Amino acid sequence: MQCPKCKDKQTRVIDSRDTANGKEIRRRRACEKCENRFTTFEKYATPKIMVEKKGGFLEQYHREKVERGIWRALEKRNINPDMIRAKIDELEEKWAKKNNQVLSDQIGKDIMQMLLDQDEVAYIRFVSVYKDFKNIQEFESEIKKVLT
Repeated sequence: MQCPKCKDKQTRVIDSRDTANGKEIRRRRACEKCENRFTTFEKYATPKIMVEKKGGFLEQYHREKVERGIWRALEKRNINPDMIRAKIDELEEKWAKKNNQVLSDQIGKDIMQMLLDQDEVAYIRFVSVYKDFKNIQEFESEIKKVLT
Protein backbone atom coordinates (compact mmCIF):
# COMPACT_ATOMS: atom_id res chain seq x y z
CA MET A 1 0.00 0.00 0.00
CA GLN A 2 1.44 3.35 -1.06
CA CYS A 3 1.89 6.08 1.56
CA PRO A 4 -0.36 9.07 0.72
CA LYS A 5 2.27 11.50 2.05
CA CYS A 6 5.61 10.39 0.57
CA LYS A 7 4.34 7.81 -1.98
CA ASP A 8 6.70 5.11 -0.67
CA LYS A 9 5.35 1.57 -1.03
CA GLN A 10 6.86 0.16 2.16
CA THR A 11 4.09 0.33 4.76
CA ARG A 12 3.15 -1.93 7.64
CA VAL A 13 -0.20 -2.74 9.23
CA ILE A 14 -0.44 -1.55 12.84
CA ASP A 15 -4.04 -2.56 13.58
CA SER A 16 -6.92 -4.34 11.79
CA ARG A 17 -10.59 -4.33 12.72
CA ASP A 18 -13.75 -5.67 11.15
CA THR A 19 -16.35 -3.05 10.24
CA ALA A 20 -19.66 -3.01 8.38
CA ASN A 21 -20.83 -6.24 10.03
CA GLY A 22 -17.73 -8.14 9.00
CA LYS A 23 -17.96 -7.12 5.35
CA GLU A 24 -15.07 -4.69 5.53
CA ILE A 25 -11.69 -4.48 7.26
CA ARG A 26 -10.29 -1.21 8.57
CA ARG A 27 -6.50 -1.16 8.70
CA ARG A 28 -4.24 1.37 10.41
CA ARG A 29 -0.94 1.57 8.57
CA ALA A 30 2.42 3.28 9.06
CA CYS A 31 4.91 4.24 6.38
CA GLU A 32 8.35 2.69 6.92
CA LYS A 33 10.06 5.71 5.36
CA CYS A 34 8.32 8.82 6.78
CA GLU A 35 6.35 7.19 9.67
CA ASN A 36 3.10 8.77 8.42
CA ARG A 37 0.04 6.93 9.74
CA PHE A 38 -3.07 6.44 7.64
CA THR A 39 -6.19 4.31 7.41
CA THR A 40 -7.28 2.00 4.61
CA PHE A 41 -10.44 -0.03 4.12
CA GLU A 42 -10.61 -3.40 2.42
CA LYS A 43 -13.82 -5.04 1.26
CA TYR A 44 -14.71 -7.78 -1.13
CA ALA A 45 -15.39 -6.79 -4.69
CA THR A 46 -19.08 -6.85 -5.41
CA PRO A 47 -20.13 -8.70 -8.53
CA LYS A 48 -21.03 -6.55 -11.49
CA ILE A 49 -24.77 -6.17 -11.58
CA MET A 50 -26.40 -5.41 -14.90
CA VAL A 51 -29.62 -3.40 -14.94
CA GLU A 52 -32.23 -4.14 -17.57
CA LYS A 53 -33.79 -0.80 -18.46
CA LYS A 54 -37.36 -0.27 -19.65
CA GLY A 55 -36.23 -0.25 -23.29
CA GLY A 56 -34.76 -3.74 -22.87
CA PHE A 57 -31.11 -2.70 -23.03
CA LEU A 58 -28.59 -3.49 -20.31
CA GLU A 59 -26.60 -0.95 -18.32
CA GLN A 60 -24.03 -1.53 -15.60
CA TYR A 61 -25.33 -0.86 -12.08
CA HIS A 62 -23.97 2.27 -10.42
CA ARG A 63 -24.36 2.49 -6.66
CA GLU A 64 -23.72 6.23 -6.81
CA LYS A 65 -26.95 6.76 -8.78
CA VAL A 66 -28.96 4.79 -6.23
CA GLU A 67 -27.35 6.61 -3.30
CA ARG A 68 -27.90 10.01 -4.90
CA GLY A 69 -31.64 9.38 -5.27
CA ILE A 70 -31.97 8.01 -1.75
CA TRP A 71 -29.99 10.86 -0.15
CA ARG A 72 -32.09 13.44 -1.99
CA ALA A 73 -35.22 11.85 -0.55
CA LEU A 74 -33.65 11.74 2.92
CA GLU A 75 -32.41 15.34 2.86
CA LYS A 76 -32.93 17.02 6.26
CA ARG A 77 -34.40 13.81 7.70
CA ASN A 78 -32.97 12.34 10.91
CA ILE A 79 -31.78 9.01 9.51
CA ASN A 80 -28.56 7.19 10.39
CA PRO A 81 -26.34 7.19 7.25
CA ASP A 82 -24.62 3.94 8.25
CA MET A 83 -27.98 2.21 8.48
CA ILE A 84 -28.91 3.42 4.97
CA ARG A 85 -25.57 2.18 3.58
CA ALA A 86 -26.22 -1.20 5.19
CA LYS A 87 -29.71 -1.31 3.64
CA ILE A 88 -28.25 -0.53 0.22
CA ASP A 89 -25.69 -3.33 0.76
CA GLU A 90 -28.57 -5.72 1.52
CA LEU A 91 -30.40 -4.67 -1.64
CA GLU A 92 -27.26 -5.13 -3.74
CA GLU A 93 -26.82 -8.65 -2.34
CA LYS A 94 -30.43 -9.41 -3.24
CA TRP A 95 -29.99 -8.08 -6.79
CA ALA A 96 -26.67 -9.92 -7.29
CA LYS A 97 -28.37 -13.24 -6.48
CA LYS A 98 -30.53 -12.88 -9.58
CA ASN A 99 -27.76 -13.91 -11.98
CA ASN A 100 -26.27 -10.43 -11.56
CA GLN A 101 -29.08 -8.96 -13.67
CA VAL A 102 -32.04 -7.02 -12.31
CA LEU A 103 -34.88 -5.03 -13.80
CA SER A 104 -34.73 -1.28 -13.22
CA ASP A 105 -38.35 -1.46 -12.01
CA GLN A 106 -37.31 -3.97 -9.33
CA ILE A 107 -34.58 -1.61 -8.13
CA GLY A 108 -37.12 1.23 -7.86
CA LYS A 109 -39.67 -0.95 -6.03
CA ASP A 110 -37.06 -2.26 -3.59
CA ILE A 111 -35.83 1.27 -2.82
CA MET A 112 -39.41 2.48 -2.32
CA GLN A 113 -40.10 -0.36 0.13
CA MET A 114 -36.86 0.29 1.99
CA LEU A 115 -37.70 4.00 2.31
CA LEU A 116 -41.28 3.27 3.36
CA ASP A 117 -39.91 1.07 6.16
CA GLN A 118 -37.51 3.84 7.27
CA ASP A 119 -39.23 7.18 6.75
CA GLU A 120 -42.62 7.94 5.18
CA VAL A 121 -41.67 11.49 4.16
CA ALA A 122 -38.56 10.25 2.34
CA TYR A 123 -40.71 7.60 0.70
CA ILE A 124 -43.16 10.21 -0.65
CA ARG A 125 -40.28 12.37 -1.88
CA PHE A 126 -38.68 9.44 -3.70
CA VAL A 127 -41.95 8.14 -5.16
CA SER A 128 -42.94 11.58 -6.44
CA VAL A 129 -39.80 11.68 -8.57
CA TYR A 130 -39.70 7.97 -9.44
CA LYS A 131 -43.34 7.90 -10.57
CA ASP A 132 -43.07 11.42 -12.06
CA PHE A 133 -46.10 12.91 -10.29
CA LYS A 134 -47.83 15.50 -12.46
CA ASN A 135 -50.29 17.01 -9.97
CA ILE A 136 -51.29 17.21 -6.33
CA GLN A 137 -53.92 14.46 -6.74
CA GLU A 138 -51.13 11.93 -7.41
CA PHE A 139 -49.45 13.00 -4.16
CA GLU A 140 -52.76 12.69 -2.33
CA SER A 141 -53.38 9.22 -3.73
CA GLU A 142 -49.93 7.99 -2.67
CA ILE A 143 -50.28 9.51 0.80
CA LYS A 144 -53.60 7.70 1.23
CA LYS A 145 -51.84 4.41 0.36
CA VAL A 146 -49.22 5.09 3.04
CA LEU A 147 -51.87 5.92 5.64
CA THR A 148 -53.83 2.69 5.11
